Amino acid sequence: MTKPAKRVRASREGIDRTKLYPLADALKLIKERATAKFDETIELAMNLGVDPRHADQMVRGVCNLPNGSGRTVRVAVFARGGKADEAKAAGADIVGAEDLLERINGGQIDFDRCIATPDMMPLVGRLGKVLGPRGLMPNPKVGTVTPDVAGAVKAAKGGAVEFRVEKAGIVHAGIGKASFDADKLAENIRAFADAVARARPTGAKGTYIQRIAVSSTMGPGVKVDPTSVIGGAPAA
Repeated sequence: MTKPAKRVRASREGIDRTKLYPLADALKLIKERATAKFDETIELAMNLGVDPRHADQMVRGVCNLPNGSGRTVRVAVFARGGKADEAKAAGADIVGAEDLLERINGGQIDFDRCIATPDMMPLVGRLGKVLGPRGLMPNPKVGTVTPDVAGAVKAAKGGAVEFRVEKAGIVHAGIGKASFDADKLAENIRAFADAVARARPTGAKGTYIQRIAVSSTMGPGVKVDPTSVIGGAPAA
C-alpha cells in the first residue's frame, strides 16, 4: 500500500480519527490545517439514516447560509418580458428563453444554478437529460422554479446551497471558506444541519442524523459530535 504524502501525514497529526470533537474544536483543527495556496472550501458531510432508493426516504432541499458560501455563483434564468428584466436587475448572469435553450443544447453550460419561472417549464423540461445529471434542473422544491426570480437570484448569489442525499445516505455541501471566522463557519454549519433536519422524510426511522464530519479541500476530515451542531442529542 502506498504511504500518504508527507504533507498529508503532517495534516493528520494531532487528530484522533475515532474521537467526536465539539464543533468549535473541529473547526479549529480544520482551519489550522488549511494551508493551501488558495482559500480552501470548508466541507460538511452528514450521514443520514435513510435509504434514498425509496421515494419516501429522499432528502432534498435548500439552505440560505447566513454568512454566504464564499463562492462566486453564476446564475442562469429562463424568463421572458418583465420577469427577465427582474432577473437581470437582481444580478443574473444569463437570462433567456429559446436562445438559452439553444445555448445549453450546444454544450455551453457556463453556470452553477438554473432558475425558471413556472411558465417556462415546458421549455426547460426539454433539457432534462442535459441539466438533470448535472444537478442543474430547476425544481420548485428547492426554490428554483418560482415567479419570484429576483428573490431566487439574490438567494443564489447570497449563499443559498442546495442539498440532495446520495445513494449512500450522505448529504454534503461547501459551507464557507477557510478564511471565514470560526464563528461564521459554525453558524453556517448549524443553519445547514437545521435545514437537513427539517427535510427529514416521512419514511426515515430511528436515528436520522447519524454522523457529521468537517474537512477542508486539501485537509483531513474531523468527526464532529452531533450534539454540538444540532443541540441536545442526535435527531432521532
